[in-house]
Amino acid sequence: MEKDMPGRDNDKIGKLMYDFSCTNPDDMNYEVLAQKARYFKQNEKGVATMCKLMEDMRNEAAREAAQEEELRSSRETAERLIKKGKMTLEEIAECVPLLSVDELREIERKVMQLA
Repeated sequence: MEKDMPGRDNDKIGKLMYDFSCTNPDDMNYEVLAQKARYFKQNEKGVATMCKLMEDMRNEAAREAAQEEELRSSRETAERLIKKGKMTLEEIAECVPLLSVDELREIERKVMQLA
């Protein structure tokens, strides 16, 4: 039985959008989607699967954030070393292994433009 959705279009897209925002599978329009929602929200195995997926996503996001922070820190270090002018780009690349000599050249160009 299709439900009337206040404030939403009653076309197929509107009903699907309603189902995606619906917290109770019993209130959904499309039974196939409701069955999957019940599985992931009410079935022990489904809940465990969803928890694992969410944990994996959180861990991946944390890994990506750590990598971005490490790269940002490496760029800042390289910029400081370039400004000191006491090392070649090749020497800096040895000390800051996340950055290639080409990347260091680009950082050097930006530093020189700001000077």
